[in-house]
Amino acid sequence: MIIKIKKNTEEEQVYKLSYALKKKEIEHKVVSLKDRTSIVTSSCFKDEGKFLEQFKSIIESCVDLKSDYQLSTRKYQSENTIIDLGNGAVFGSDKTVMIAGPCAIESEDQIMRAAEYLVANHGIKVFRAGAFKPRTSPYTFQGLETEGLELLDKVRREFGVKIATEIKDETHLDEVSDCADIVQIGTKSMYIFNMLQSCGKIKKPVILKRGFMATIKEFLQAADFIMSNGNPDVILCERGIRTFETQTRFSLDICSTALLREVSHLPIILDPSHAMGKTAQVPLIAQASAAMEVDGIMIEAHPEPAQAKCDKDQALSLEEYTKMVKKLESVCKAVGRTLE
Repeated sequence: MIIKIKKNTEEEQVYKLSYALKKKEIEHKVVSLKDRTSIVTSSCFKDEGKFLEQFKSIIESCVDLKSDYQLSTRKYQSENTIIDLGNGAVFGSDKTVMIAGPCAIESEDQIMRAAEYLVANHGIKVFRAGAFKPRTSPYTFQGLETEGLELLDKVRREFGVKIATEIKDETHLDEVSDCADIVQIGTKSMYIFNMLQSCGKIKKPVILKRGFMATIKEFLQAADFIMSNGNPDVILCERGIRTFETQTRFSLDICSTALLREVSHLPIILDPSHAMGKTAQVPLIAQASAAMEVDGIMIEAHPEPAQAKCDKDQALSLEEYTKMVKKLESVCKAVGRTLE
């Protein structure tokens, strides 16, 4: 249940309601998002005895939900969450924002070449690249870490783009959030609940990637972990799930994308690169993604894919990226959106 508190209610009155729920051993959390304070209880609480009647002077409304993902649903907020980065990149409107760049920062030359091309030829608004890389194998390239963040800051200063980059764990959250305009939680980190809670306390939008073994319910519960700790700006990212199929890296779940658009108010983006895992088919999957009217598409683009230290089999060359974008513009126009 979501108990929405009337605006301008004093904190002491909210505390009294919270204390009364605690005395009845009703699990709950007081949540402040933007200008709204709510008390969110576990889904098992039903006010059959009209317990809340005594607090009606401070309660605006109650939303009784049967699920344990509540804040991320349209029953909590019917209108789309709009995340405006301030440079023309807006998530949650009628735009499909391209988020592009190499998987990992490998050198200053590599990252600057990629950024220069993407900005000069496509006016890209959001540049993505990883400084901290949560690789499955301990023997592969793990990223330049702090040095990589410094290079991303240089990209921002020279090209005026917004930066999206990933965190592996809480130890470098402050470093990353100081550098990034969007903090990314990768598929392997979706279940690190302390990190989700910490990301709820930062003042930056968060891209939450669906765990490759996660259900839609678990995905939205992870989003609720972030939101319930005070951060309303969560961007859901469908990046493919693990199935019985072995010919592709993962299977891009466009069924979940369609469902999420209906049940959640949060912006949704797709990641064709990680889903397909093979360069030749990434543009086709990107076209399908654009046709889904999503809020963004994340693509790996590298100046020299054959030399990439991370995910080279799925990275597009910069020239291949250009060919793909021309088609994406047409697809977006056909479904009433603008490609940014």
